[in-house]
Amino acid sequence: MLTDLNAPCPCLSGTSFESCCAPKLMQLAPAETAEQLMRSRYTAFCLGAVDYLIKTLAPERRSVNERRMLERELGQTKWIKLEILDTQAGSATDKTGIVEFNAYFEASGERGCLHERSNFRREGEQWFYVDGEVEVK
Repeated sequence: MLTDLNAPCPCLSGTSFESCCAPKLMQLAPAETAEQLMRSRYTAFCLGAVDYLIKTLAPERRSVNERRMLERELGQTKWIKLEILDTQAGSATDKTGIVEFNAYFEASGERGCLHERSNFRREGEQWFYVDGEVEVK
């Protein structure tokens, strides 16, 4: 976890980590929108917050090896930059939402871009990542 809460948030929202993703990762406040959940999950990937990634994954999508798979992936990938391209629905009053984004990374000395159109679902006050259409460039 970032120790400097005043540092820019890894999701590149333009605000500090403290006022953006930190409250979500520390489970002090839930994401209010699908985009906020997307940004906080990206930040969790950057910081290695496996528990948060599992907690915000739709329960039916979790596998028995989820933790091990995430830890392996996080150990091999450095996330560099997030670009939100589009959002559809996903507001605080919606039950579903879509966020399209590019996430730039480095793995095995190579740089790449993960392009995804992600589906999110809200149950009560909690947003969950459900699935997405993924293309790695």
